[in-house]
Amino acid sequence: MPHTEAVVDLAAIAANVATLRSHTAAELMAVVKADGYGHGMVPAARAALAGGAGWLGVAMLDEALALRAAGIDAPVLAWLWTPREAEALRAVLAAGVDVSVSSGEALDLVVATATELGSTARVHLKIDTGLSRNGCTAADWPALLEATAKAAATGAVETTGVWSHFASADSPGDPSVAGQLEAYGTALAVAREHGVVPRLRHLANSAATLTLPQSHFDLVRAGIAVYGLSPVPGRGNFGLVPAMTLRTSVAGVKRVPAGAGVSYGHAYVTERETTLALVPVGYADGVPRAAGNTGPVAIGGSRYTVSGRVCMDQFVVDVGDAEVSAGDEVVLFGPGFGGEPTAQDWADVLDTIHYEIVTRVGPRVPRSYTGGAA
Repeated sequence: MPHTEAVVDLAAIAANVATLRSHTAAELMAVVKADGYGHGMVPAARAALAGGAGWLGVAMLDEALALRAAGIDAPVLAWLWTPREAEALRAVLAAGVDVSVSSGEALDLVVATATELGSTARVHLKIDTGLSRNGCTAADWPALLEATAKAAATGAVETTGVWSHFASADSPGDPSVAGQLEAYGTALAVAREHGVVPRLRHLANSAATLTLPQSHFDLVRAGIAVYGLSPVPGRGNFGLVPAMTLRTSVAGVKRVPAGAGVSYGHAYVTERETTLALVPVGYADGVPRAAGNTGPVAIGGSRYTVSGRVCMDQFVVDVGDAEVSAGDEVVLFGPGFGGEPTAQDWADVLDTIHYEIVTRVGPRVPRSYTGGAA
C-alpha cells in the first residue's frame, strides 16, 4: 500500500444515509460536492444512493457532469454557476441535471439554452432567507416568479424546487433559524400567488435534518452528516459513523539529546533525550500547517502531538521512550473506535470545523475504499 492514504468506508456512508432517512419522511439529497467532501465524489455518490438517497447535490456544473460521465443517472442538482459557463450549462441541461436559479439574468440564460436544445430545463428557484449569500432577495422574488411562470408556460422550464439555506442550523435555538423558517414560508406563499408551485420544497441541511423536523418539507439536503461527522457536535454523533481514516507510516526514527530544536524555526525543543518519529505527510497533503505543536496523532495505539512546525511533506512527533520503528502505522484521524484522533479532535485544536479537515486532504493522498464497490 502507499505510505499515505485516506481509507474511506463506503458502508459507513450508506449507513449514515440510512440513519438520516430514519429522521425524516422527506426525500433525501446527499451532497457530494468538493469531491464528496474529500472522500471521492463518485464512490461517495454510489454509496449514498445505495443507502437510500434519492438525489445528489453538487455546487459546480463540472461536478454534475462528472457524475453523469461515471454513469450515475440519479437526479442531480447543481447550484453554483456563472454566466461565463454557457457551454457547461448547455451540457448539464442536455444531461438532465437540475440547476439552481437566483436571478432573472440566470433564468434568461437557462431559458435560452433550453430553447436552443428543444428541451425543458428543470430549475430550483433559490430565495435568500437570511444567509445573504446566493439566492434571490425578497424584493426581487416576485419578478423572478413572474418570469419563471411565463417561461414555464412556453415549456422552456419546469420549477422542480424552491429552496433556501440556513445560516445557523448547527446552533439549535439560534433566533435566525426561526426567522429563516418564517421567511421561507412567506416566499412559498408568494410563489403560490404567482402560480409557481414546486414539486420539492427544501431548506434543511444536515443539522436541521437531525434537529428541526419542521424544516424538512419535501426534501432534505444532507452534506457533512453523510460522511459520518456530526453537524452539531455538542449534541453527540446521532449514530453517525465517520467514513474517512487518514493514515500513513513512520518514515524514520532517531534518538536526539535534550535541547534539540525540531523542524523549521525550532518551534519545538526537546526537554530531554528522546525519540523523534518522522511522519511523511504535510501541508501539501492537507495537514494544516497550523497544527504544529497541536495536531493529535496515534502511533502504535498511543496518542501524541505534532512536534514543531508542519512542513510541506512531513512533520515530526516526539514519542519519548516509546518503542517506535520505521514502518509503524500513524493515524492522523479516523472514526475514533480504536482510540485514534477524530476529525473533530483536529478541528477542536485548530479552532475550525471538521468539514475543513476532511475536505482539505489533497489529491496527492490516494483514496482506498472498503465496505462496497467504489
